[in-house]
Amino acid sequence: MAEVVVRTTDLAKQYGEGENAVHALNGVTCAIYSGEYLSIVGPSGSGKSTLFNMIGGLDRPTGGSVFINSVDIAQLTPKELAFLRCHTIGYIFQTFNLITVRTALENVVLPMLFAGLSPEEAEERAMKKLDLVGLGHRYHHRPAELSGGQQQRVAIARALANDPAIVLADEPTGNLDLKTGQEIIDLLRRLNQEEGVTVISATHDHKMLGVSDRIFHISDGKLERIEERT
Repeated sequence: MAEVVVRTTDLAKQYGEGENAVHALNGVTCAIYSGEYLSIVGPSGSGKSTLFNMIGGLDRPTGGSVFINSVDIAQLTPKELAFLRCHTIGYIFQTFNLITVRTALENVVLPMLFAGLSPEEAEERAMKKLDLVGLGHRYHHRPAELSGGQQQRVAIARALANDPAIVLADEPTGNLDLKTGQEIIDLLRRLNQEEGVTVISATHDHKMLGVSDRIFHISDGKLERIEERT
């Protein structure tokens, strides 16, 4: 049986107090396995983005716990949490979040420098990551000189910079046309299968569901059901 890399227990998130309180998550307990491709789906306001952010350590729960590789991330110091994010989790966002004044290569290099690699080693590894996503030939271009799909490929290469065990993809095809979105989905699935990366995606894109091993259906802050696709 595959190893559990992410586990949540009675996870809750509340915004506000009293009658105006919003329960974005309400007792979510789940396990995510090493090497799987998981999609989190649900209508707007269902809590899927909140769950996504909790798993990524981008927000802290009001109640319950998130464990990454058996470590309760709520117990980590800010420095320890930053180390975990840098080395264990890669992030891909709908809006790409690339640094506009930096080249594709420089965008991928930055997380490696934060992780302590030398500039020479970081550049060599960054080129390999860009080659991996099919963009090695555009390494010297800035984001404005790249298409949306190419920018997302740079963002994927950046997410893979420090060889994370987990890649979190937040609506990774949301700003792309259908053809380019399918290319990004295929790329993520290939990286998942060939590199063994656990992919966790919050998505509305039904094409992404077709390549998922499992789908978490979130509704009203609860894990309504888990759909097995394999």
